[in-house]
Amino acid sequence: MALDLRLSSLDITRAICDVYSVSGSERHLADLIEDALGAYPHLRVLRHGNTIVARTELGRSQRVVIAGHIDTVPVNANLPTRDIEIDGTPYLWGRGTVDMKAGVAVQLKLAAELTDPPIDITWMWYDNEEVDASLNGLALLAAQHPELFVADFAILGEPTDGQIEGGCNGTLRASVRTSGVRAHSARSWVGENAIHRAAPILMRLAEYRAREVAVEGLVYREGLNAVGISGGIAGNVIPDSCVVEVNYRFAPDKTAAEAAEYVRKVFAGFTVDITDAADGARPGLDAPIAQQFLAAVGATAHPKYGWTDVARFSALGIPAVNYGPGDPHLAHHDEERVPVAQILAVEEGLRAWLSAR
Repeated sequence: MALDLRLSSLDITRAICDVYSVSGSERHLADLIEDALGAYPHLRVLRHGNTIVARTELGRSQRVVIAGHIDTVPVNANLPTRDIEIDGTPYLWGRGTVDMKAGVAVQLKLAAELTDPPIDITWMWYDNEEVDASLNGLALLAAQHPELFVADFAILGEPTDGQIEGGCNGTLRASVRTSGVRAHSARSWVGENAIHRAAPILMRLAEYRAREVAVEGLVYREGLNAVGISGGIAGNVIPDSCVVEVNYRFAPDKTAAEAAEYVRKVFAGFTVDITDAADGARPGLDAPIAQQFLAAVGATAHPKYGWTDVARFSALGIPAVNYGPGDPHLAHHDEERVPVAQILAVEEGLRAWLSAR
């Protein structure tokens, strides 16, 4: 099988979705992408593991990075892709159509066709986005080849329903702990029940009202929620420990360190261990190049509530946005599907900007 980048962006989406590339199994798709791009002399193609980079080197005064991940979450009887219609609207159905191979397909087609763009472009297609951050192909590439991340602006093709979403919320996970004294449940008064002591933690969460925070003109909605609870060792033993797992999605007006301090204040009086945290990304839409992008696409900017790899670009000082076809509510869904019209609209939007003089 060869990947033909002369096809329509819809047909390229279909082709790459039908190549199995669940996280950790991206090699075959990476091979196909590398081979296809090698036919285009205006691109310098590099490979790092299963991450493929293609660059124009035209000596332009500005450079943009346009990136997308090629892995998917596990398949659940939703491959191969198929064409469907819902209420008269054509869709391409199947794993990866939303998250995020439709966006990758648009990028691949434009990478092949735009031989003389007004700005230099670094295209990046990376592996292992859907799993542990230590495996993330974009992060590993940045660590080994920071010179590839010298740019004025970045676009990540995550699904945004064809809208532009600036920056992203940060995310933090914490374990909020209680302790007690074990005893036989027949003589519970001898012990101290750690699970019962977790009631105030759950009450604080139930009463918590999410903040809405304006950052550079976009309003980000936060969230603080219990996502797990564990405690107890046997059905006849009063538990001496309980852990409530909490996830905090915080606006990009604060750092991960500030978010950690905030969570500790919310749960004052309890032991709080921060188990994972990642900074968000400010929108960066005040940059002139970002304003040019907004105008060319003709879209209104919205906040990104979830965490995405735009935060990696932001950490490197590169303003970044999310822009791709597909409803993010259908990402990872067994009925994952992308409107055909959105694939074409995102292609037209990117093409208009990257072709403007």
